[in-house]
This record gives sequence, C-alpha cells and structure tokens, in this order.
Amino acid sequence: MAVIPVDIAGRPYEVRVGTGLLETVAQQCAGRLRKQRVPIVTDERVHAAWGNVVEASLVAAGHEPAWRILPAGEATKSWDQLAALVDWLLAEEVERGDHILALGGGVIGDLTGFAASIVKRGCNFIQLPTTLLAQVDSSVGGKTAINTPAGKNLVGAFHQPALVLADLAALDTLPRRELQAGYAEVVKYGLLGDAAFFDWCEAHGAAMLAGDGALREYAVSRSVEAKAKIVKADERETLGLRALLNLGHTFGHALEAQTGFSDRLLHGEGVALGMVLAARYSARRGHFPAAQAERIARHFADAGMIANISALGLNCDGAALTAHMLHDKKMDAGTLPFLLLNAIGEAFLAKDVELADVAAFLDQELAR
Repeated sequence: MAVIPVDIAGRPYEVRVGTGLLETVAQQCAGRLRKQRVPIVTDERVHAAWGNVVEASLVAAGHEPAWRILPAGEATKSWDQLAALVDWLLAEEVERGDHILALGGGVIGDLTGFAASIVKRGCNFIQLPTTLLAQVDSSVGGKTAINTPAGKNLVGAFHQPALVLADLAALDTLPRRELQAGYAEVVKYGLLGDAAFFDWCEAHGAAMLAGDGALREYAVSRSVEAKAKIVKADERETLGLRALLNLGHTFGHALEAQTGFSDRLLHGEGVALGMVLAARYSARRGHFPAAQAERIARHFADAGMIANISALGLNCDGAALTAHMLHDKKMDAGTLPFLLLNAIGEAFLAKDVELADVAAFLDQELAR
C-alpha cells in the first residue's frame, strides 16, 4: 500500500492507495468511527458492486451501516439531492466529530463532501473513491460541489476529507469507458507539469488500462502526489497554482453543458477533449507546436477515446459553446483566463484570451 500525505495546514490527511482497502474499511478507519451507526452515501451501481464488502467489514467491527443509496449519474449532483441528503444526515443525528463515508465516484464524493461541509457548519467525511477519476483527482484536495442550470460545480465549498482510501480492486469492476474517462485525469498531470509522466503514459497507459496492477498503483500514486503538492501550496486556488489542475476543464465543462451533463459525455471524456482543444488553441496562438497538439490527440485516440469534438455531433456553433464558458468559476472582472500550454509539462494561465477568437477556433474544430 502506498501512503501519500496531503499536508494541508491545520487539516492534514492521508491518501492510501492499494488493493483490499474496502474489505478492511473498518480497520482503515480505526479511531474515526466513534458510534455504532455509520452513515454511508453511495449510488445504486456502487452499492451493488461493493455494498456487501463494506458492510461486512463494518459489521464485523461492531458497527451498523446506515445506507443512503442514490441514483447513479451526474444528475445526482443537484439541489434536490443535496437537500434530501442533508435532511437524512440530520435525521441520523450526525455530529461534527462523526465521519460520513462517501463510497463511489466523483458525483458521490462531491455531493457528500458538500453536504458534510454545511451540516452543523462542518462534519468530517472519508472518501472511498471507486472510479479511476475519483481516485486520481476528485477525492483529493477538498473541492466539493453540485451542478446548477447555470453550469457545473458552481455551488460548493472547500472541505477536506479526513482520509482517502483508494482501493485499486474497485477499478476491476469499472466499465472500460469509465476507466478511460478517469485516465484523462491521469494524463492531465503529465501535461500540466511533468513531461516525463506523459512519456510514461504513452509507454504504459494501454497496459494500465488493461489491468496491470503495478502500473495502476503507480499511475494513481503519482497522480495523487502531483495533486497533493499543488493543493498544499494553493489550497483555495488563490495564488493561481491550483488553477493549473483545471487544464482542459474550461473547454470540457462547456461540452458537458452542451450535452446536458449526461452520459452522452462523461466528465473525464470532456476533460480529455478539453485538453486536446487547449493544446490546439495554444498552437493557434503560437505558444505550442501543432505537432505536439496532435501527439496529445493521438494518445487519447489510441486509448480508445474521442479526440475530435466533431465526433460528438453537436448541433451548435462556437458561440454557443463559449456562452457556457461565461459561467466558469475562473471568470475574473469579466475576463476568463484559459489554461494553455507552452510545452508538454508546462501549462500556464493566459489572461488575454478573447472569447470571440475562441468561438472562431471552435467553429473550425466542429467542422474538423
């Protein structure tokens, strides 16, 4: 098992990466589960795959699991589900010192974390991420949120978990498409600040996706280490450093909004396309070699993912996509900074981008 510290001032915690962590969840959470009854938030699919495993561990340790089983999918990150979850936690008499377990992917982690941040002005929670995307990205760093009609993740809070248990065995139960979507966030760490890791992805990504356990542990651990370093330096994204973690997200969130935050385009798929677009737009502006942008697109295509937005069959133009970007959280005094690339492994925040130029670029990409 790999153990990666996340040294947040005043609230440090560990990310544990290994196989069998859900089978031993009670032991892993020793000292944190103060009561017999333990609240667990999950979705229908994850509960079907892992509910019995988690329950057996807790019951063997003398606990009584209290399950909140939600619909699977991005639509669960909503006001209605947040309100219902908060009411349920209050009915369960959750106290500030208790720990709520979030068993699932990014949707469950985001929703549970946000609920934990506002119940009694802040309760503890433990992330039990079951998707590759959640293990390498959303479960670490304390960003929690729900979606609204205005856009993705626009209502939320910074609220760090008390512990993250990334069980690699959970990846064996994922559909290939979910693995690929999570892989986009693995590649992101190479593109934004570690060219050697992108080289590693090119060499070993296919075998990692195919199920090689050692490669999966390395990919998850190295991704978490990269994120932990950035989060430690800029927890609340006030210095600009943490913004680098949003590489591909401005384009990706616009595509997700255009597709209705549905299974038509998973979050990781949107991020992958967003990083291809960020690379190509960087080349358009003269920051980045066009051949390197196509190298990135080719890598995602080789991994079995869509690498051109024209393949989505969107019934819109570039202006419609940039309209979604007006709700981006990075918007500052009417200007939207864009994460672009100077080189593979060297991302930067450009604050002089005109959305009209982005719209024209997207019109070209839609016709590609």
